[in-house]
Amino acid sequence: MGRKWQNIKYSKGKADQERGAVFSACSKDIMKAVKEGGPDPENNFRLKVAIQRARTENMPGDNIQRSIDRAMGAGEGRLEEIVYEGYGPGGIAVMLNIVTDNRNRTAADVRHAFTKAGGALGETGCVGWMFAKRGQVIIDRSQTKATEDDVMMVALEAGADDVVTDEDSFEILTAPEALNEVLRALEAAKIPVESGETALIPSTYTTIEGENAEKLMKMLDVLESHDDIQSVYHNAELPEE
Repeated sequence: MGRKWQNIKYSKGKADQERGAVFSACSKDIMKAVKEGGPDPENNFRLKVAIQRARTENMPGDNIQRSIDRAMGAGEGRLEEIVYEGYGPGGIAVMLNIVTDNRNRTAADVRHAFTKAGGALGETGCVGWMFAKRGQVIIDRSQTKATEDDVMMVALEAGADDVVTDEDSFEILTAPEALNEVLRALEAAKIPVESGETALIPSTYTTIEGENAEKLMKMLDVLESHDDIQSVYHNAELPEE
């Protein structure tokens, strides 16, 4: 995958080795899509893509519906949406999107993960200025016959801002409000999408190596696997495995 995809969603490929982690990741994608665009997949293409991915991973229909219901607040206590910001090992900027029914429990878990890795939670705004909210679409090149020109033509005509190509993937960046139309256009062109979501994209990346890189990767695994943490973003340029 491209550098940005590899770094922003670092643990996606690694943690998803486990069936439970696959379903957890799918559930989080569904909940995030519902919260951003509503529960109707025909009007919310981000949700449609998330459900398609869940079905591809053989996630049971009941699990999919529970994720939608939870995002809508059904059958749960009062859910809060929180953004945490902080610094990981080596001063790496980290942002977390959280949905929780127990702020104190989640805060303690997050603080412990940062502290154990040698990082620290920060005040609101301490690293947020380094990130911009963008629509992000990832296409696995092994799953499509579409060329770079094909993808670029469809995406840009639908309102995308940029298409970044590497050996394994196409990454399409859009304004958040243009994401649905880009996903709709890709579906019409029969170009399969690996993921489509709003993401926090860092303006610059920081190289991290050695012990700090190892600590950061362990911390990201812990954070990504936490049930209350919907998304983890950072600005580290991680070493290739």
